[in-house]
This record gives sequence, structure tokens and C-alpha cells, in this order.
Amino acid sequence: MSLPWGATLRQPDPLSCGASVLVVARMLAEEEYAARAARAFPAEVLALHRRVTGPRSRDGRAQLPWPRAIGTPPWAVARELALVTGVPHRVRPARWSTLHDAPGPVALYVGNRWLPRHVVLVLAVDEERLRLYDPAVGGPVAVTRRAFEARRLRVAGWDRPWFAVVPARG
Repeated sequence: MSLPWGATLRQPDPLSCGASVLVVARMLAEEEYAARAARAFPAEVLALHRRVTGPRSRDGRAQLPWPRAIGTPPWAVARELALVTGVPHRVRPARWSTLHDAPGPVALYVGNRWLPRHVVLVLAVDEERLRLYDPAVGGPVAVTRRAFEARRLRVAGWDRPWFAVVPARG
């Protein structure tokens, strides 16, 4: 499996999985941006990570600053996905039905039994399988429904789905 650009788009540091997901989501939505971002993926991700954890979002609105050392907060992911798609996004518990029924891009937070630690992008869902962009490997990975429901994801070393940032329904 590969992404449309043929390149491996690996997160540039251990803390930028959320920003990597956001850059790839925008690349999938905007062809012109994709061409530019694919050539400078690490720099684009790091710049976005600074922005989504800073005091102002891309649209200039105030947001709660967040220590970059602990990753990307879900509300910043929701806001950025809304800017990319034009549709508000909300944080919801990670359930198969939530992912399956989502009408647009979904960021999925995964981790261990205590904390969410990693963010991936849901690329496709059918009745039996999730296809995810995993920034740790720089490309797509597959997870079965059985593994998801058993909390045995094995995505970048993390097993438990925590919550999803999904398009809000009207």
C-alpha cells in the first residue's frame, strides 16, 4: 500500500504524529498543497506542529497554547481538520461504527491502557478492515476489525484506540 504521492511521509520527530496526520489530510484534500508539501514534508510538519500548539490557529483565532513536548491536542486537530474540509470536527470515543460512519477525514488517537500516545489518519474503512496512515512508518497500515475491537491494534507499538476526531453531523 502506498500514498498517492509514492513517497514515504514519516513524521520528522517523535512528537509530530498529529501534525503529520494533519499535513497528509490536507494533502489528500488539496492537490496544489500536496505537490508543495510532498517536497518539504518534514519542514511542513514541524511548522504546523508549532502552529497547532501555539496561541493562534491557522485562521488567526486564539487557542489554548499546548506544550509541544506532549504532542498535538485533539481540539487543535479538530480545528485544523475543519479548516481543511470546511466541516466542523468533534472528539468522539473510538468505536468501529464511529469510524465507519464518518463522512470525511478522521484522526484516531491510539495508545496504551493509561494514555493516548499516537495519532493516525483513517484513510478507508470497510466492514472488516481499517486502512490508516501511520506517521511512524510514513505510509498506510491495515488493522482488522477484530484487532480494533480486541484493543490489539499494533500500530507503532500502541494497541488501544482512545478517541477519534470526526466530522460533526448536522
